Amino acid sequence: MNRETVVAEALDLLDEVGLDAVSTRQLARRLGVEQPSLYWHFRTKKDLLAAMAQAAMAPHASAPLPAPGDDWRAWFLENTRSFRRTLLMRRDGARLHAGSTPTADLDRIRRKMSFLVDSGVPEQDARMAMLTAGRFTVGSVLEEQAASGGGSEDGSGDGPGLPAGVPPIDPEAAFEAGLSLIVDGLAPRVPARGGAG
Repeated sequence: MNRETVVAEALDLLDEVGLDAVSTRQLARRLGVEQPSLYWHFRTKKDLLAAMAQAAMAPHASAPLPAPGDDWRAWFLENTRSFRRTLLMRRDGARLHAGSTPTADLDRIRRKMSFLVDSGVPEQDARMAMLTAGRFTVGSVLEEQAASGGGSEDGSGDGPGLPAGVPPIDPEAAFEAGLSLIVDGLAPRVPARGGAG
């Protein structure tokens, strides 16, 4: 048993039972070990959850970085969509990710920020746009994942909190609309550069 095996099994457990039901006792049972054995790899459950959050982000963390000459708008949109897709890959993915610190991803974040600044986005605006898009994405996926297990008792599909007869909101369409607002709000702050944007 190594750290990677523990994290992989913990993520499988997450997909089966949800974040609230993940416990080191259940995880130890699945791995066929005594619960204290897990503390060799993770001192606390918080440490385990942080490692799970990092591993769950692997698809987004391995996405191509922007290249010089790429259009910053197209890249920003795709980067945020990639983040959303990755959060949706795991049950309670947004809850697992919320509050985690991307310590293993700092170099990639710096390179993304440098790309935006090199593309003409003012540094403070680039920082706030990345923060806003990240939090918007986590919140959107959190709502989507909370609603996916719900629905009305009669099976009509009305989401939680919607009055009877109000059609449910398509989460992807709502996400795309919000993401467009972020990019459209940022665009006027970026000086034109010979037509390249």
